[in-house]
Amino acid sequence: MIIWIASFPKSGNTFVRALLSSYFFSKSGDFEFGLLKNIKKFPKKSFFVKLGIDLNNPEQLAKSYIKAQELINKKKGIKFLKTHSSFCKMNNKYSFTNSENTAGAIYLVRDPRNVVTSCTNHFNVDYDQATKYVTENWLFGEETIPEYIGSWIFNYNSWKILSKVNRLLLVKYEELISDTENCFLKILNFINFISKNNSFIDKEKLKRCIISTQFNKLQNLEKKYGFDEATIDNQNRKNKFFNLGKKNNWENILDKEIKKKIEQSCKDEMFELGYLK
Repeated sequence: MIIWIASFPKSGNTFVRALLSSYFFSKSGDFEFGLLKNIKKFPKKSFFVKLGIDLNNPEQLAKSYIKAQELINKKKGIKFLKTHSSFCKMNNKYSFTNSENTAGAIYLVRDPRNVVTSCTNHFNVDYDQATKYVTENWLFGEETIPEYIGSWIFNYNSWKILSKVNRLLLVKYEELISDTENCFLKILNFINFISKNNSFIDKEKLKRCIISTQFNKLQNLEKKYGFDEATIDNQNRKNKFFNLGKKNNWENILDKEIKKKIEQSCKDEMFELGYLK
């Protein structure tokens, strides 16, 4: 069964994957970029190759999401998969996933004002375009495989359906950064719960995972080795993936008009999550 590490882009997905991969896929708890390969992105072309479909046909791809997941689940046990897709029906017809293939989801949510400031660097866009990404429905294509992301609101609300069957853990990015140990412990307890596993949580290893994934250490790893998930700028240079960290504060960056647009568009959900009071 699949446990999704789901989020709107630039909301802490990579940090959670770093924590999980260092905990589950290393002996010591020490993180290195290679460990992230144990938590693959979905959808990705490699998951569809064996299905014998036209990988350049978006309709066939959307129709085959469930079949691809069934193939993944032929191997017993829990599998972690990253996604930025909404929990939706692609082309209004084909489900992203179903209860037979999904054990549950860890959903990362972040203040949309800071999502905007982070998107500008990652996607090489200005603040107006980044605001459109957050407030309007959009489709993101990688390796010809479309991701039905939707808006920040749509993405967040779509995954909340799993909370009705107790299969969703909502993690706020801000709490993950400010109280990493307790958030990570909640994540591990949730994984044990939905996988019906009573495994002992190794708190010493947990702490080692947290130490080895501190932002400055991730920055140093990227500086030394590069990072595959970093995007390319308009001059064919790699953007810093681990860019500002805690310095990425919308209050010091966004102008009043952009701030107003985001808050008006995302008002109800921002109140619900405590981003507006």
